Amino acid sequence: MSARIAIFPGSFDPFTRGHEDIVRRGSHFFDHIIIGIGHNSQKQRFFPLELMMDCIRETFADTPNVSVETFQGLTALFARQKGAQFLLRGLRNTTDFEYENSIAQVNKQVVAGLETVLLITSPHLAYISSTIVRDIYRYGQNVDAYLPYSLEAVKAKYGH
Repeated sequence: MSARIAIFPGSFDPFTRGHEDIVRRGSHFFDHIIIGIGHNSQKQRFFPLELMMDCIRETFADTPNVSVETFQGLTALFARQKGAQFLLRGLRNTTDFEYENSIAQVNKQVVAGLETVLLITSPHLAYISSTIVRDIYRYGQNVDAYLPYSLEAVKAKYGH
């Protein structure tokens, strides 16, 4: 039997405790999870890509079946390139479900056999979104409670 490989795709700008929750829980279902940070050269990231990759690697240093990579283009094609049979996604609410359902159908057409596995975010984390965290941070507030790493420590390291 081949390894069960999943891609957990997103922009992760930043990677939150909600994201961590989905990956940690998903790591029990898959042999390997690749956290795929989608990179769009047309979009400006708030947090530098290298900084986020380091934060995610540090977060999962204790989880050997989780790795982090960047990719450009369609998630489904990245999954095929990596030999992944699954996309792992988190659901916070019904709005997320509507979006994820549509994307899952398209991904399955792009790469036959690619299955999307949806995990419901733990209730105490369901209110957290990267957009909200960015907004709070933009106005000078500490966001470490929403992140699985200390952004203040990372900022000092990178001078961001």
